[in-house]
Formats: sequence, C-alpha cells, structure tokens
Amino acid sequence: MMKIYRTDDQHIHEREKLEDGVWVQLIQPSRQELEQISELTHVDIQDLMAALDEEESSRIELEDGYTLILVDIPTQEVRHANKTFTTIPLGIILTQSLIITVCTEDTSILQCFTQDRVREFSTKKKLRFVYQILFRVATLYQNNLRFLDKKRVEIEECVLGNTDDIDLIALHELESTLVYFATSLRANAAVLERLTRYKRLEQYPDDQELLDDVIVENHQAIEMATIYRDIINGTRELLSAVISNRLNNVMKFLASITLVMAIPTIISGIYGMNVDVRWMPLATVSYGFYWICLITLVICIVVLILLKKKKML
Repeated sequence: MMKIYRTDDQHIHEREKLEDGVWVQLIQPSRQELEQISELTHVDIQDLMAALDEEESSRIELEDGYTLILVDIPTQEVRHANKTFTTIPLGIILTQSLIITVCTEDTSILQCFTQDRVREFSTKKKLRFVYQILFRVATLYQNNLRFLDKKRVEIEECVLGNTDDIDLIALHELESTLVYFATSLRANAAVLERLTRYKRLEQYPDDQELLDDVIVENHQAIEMATIYRDIINGTRELLSAVISNRLNNVMKFLASITLVMAIPTIISGIYGMNVDVRWMPLATVSYGFYWICLITLVICIVVLILLKKKKML
C-alpha cells in the first residue's frame, strides 16, 4: 500500500502524486509500487526493499542523491498463543525533494503523523521529521518495556500461589523479548551516534536539540531493558528456588508419613510370625488385640510429635 502526504498550514493532507516536500508512506508495498517509486525518485529498489527483510540490521547508507536510514521498531505479535513483542525494520529514505518510509506494518509510530497528532510536524523539514520518528520509536520502546515489567510483576505474584509451567514459559518469553529489545536499541544507538555527525542535509536550529532528546530517550530505554532483564533473571532464580523448596517439603512429608506407617507394619509383622503364643506379649490377655492397637497408636502419635518438633512435617 502506498500513500502520499504533505503538510500545508500545519496540517497534513493526502496527495495523489509526487511533488516536492511530500512524504511517501509504503506499507507492505507490492513489487509494482516499489518499481514505480524507484523509477520516479531514482532510489535503488534494493534499498526500498531493505526494510521488508526482518533480518536487516539498523544502519545508515549514504548513496548518490539519497540517504537510507534503517532502524528497528517494536511491534506486537502472537507467540505461543500469547501477545508479546518483537522488532521489525523501518526504512527511512531521504532524497533532495521528499522523504520515503518503508515498513511491513502500519505501525503506531507513523500513525501519529498521519492522524495529525504531532506538534511542529512538517514533511518539508525532512531531517526534523526523521528525528521526530526516532523520538517516538524510543518512547514506544519505553512504554512496551513498562508493560513487560507489569507482566513480570503478575508472574512474580503467582509465586505465592501455585506456580504452573505456563508461568515459567511466560517468564522465558519476557526474557527473550527483552533480549530483542536490547539488541535493537543498541543498534539504533549506533545510528543516532552517526546522525550527530550527519551534515548532508540542512538542519533547522531546533533539530540538534531534538536529536539530543532522542539520544537521551534511547539511552534510557537501553538502561530500562538492562535493568528489567536483570530483574527477570532474579525472578527466574526465585521461581526455581521456590519450586525446589516445595519439592523438598513434599519429600520430607512423604518420608515422615512413610516412617509413621512403618510402625504398625513392623508390629503387625512381628505378631504375624508363626511362634508359640507364650512368647508373644498380650497374646493371651483379654482384649489383647485392642491393647496392641492402642499401644501402636500411642507410638505413632509420639513419633508424629517428635517429627513435628524436628520440623519434618
């Protein structure tokens, strides 16, 4: 899908054809659309297709007549029947007269611009437009990281109840997502560092200050990803310790029950031996069977009390 926008009188409007100062938005474009844009803007079609490859890494390439900027942006996906996050490339191509964005999804980052919800936004100020996109990328990373931390807290609360396998799987998914985020954020940081030395296009007075804000927000997102990943490692170790402790308690309980149950088994085994009744205590006493059962019960109760004091139950 291809759409063309241009800002006039501080408001964005959709256009029908290419002209100076427009923004061309390509969302999962077809081959025909890519060839059309490549022919009209003289941009290599391979550079237009770069953002459509999920394995492409963040980078900047300076070509004759245009500049390619690739960054990783967060997006939602369904993994193991659960909603989680991943990263996809976003391509930004700057030419002398217009700006092109290429992505496989209609991301919320660009929806802010198409819905005219960004202050001081102009498609004619191309480099500032790039910085505004990157600022919202870093902000979206932070929002998603906070959401992931809330999910971690929910899993941590389950430790006090029954810990299921699904909790461990969810925790692993969170850790995997944080790894993706941290890797992408560091790659984006390299792009931002190069942009600080970028003098190819004209910058407006406030552009450098905006770029500094983007760098700060991206660095904060990196710190958040690192901290949350360390916390998740601690949560996973806590879950492992809790599961091991519960298993030990179950084994102690079963061992104690086995010890108590062995007492009547031993006594009944002795009285079941084929020997003369003269050598068996209480064998000839009235109500001897009941006395034996009572003595066995008393012994079991005493053993239970001793095990309780030893914290084996």
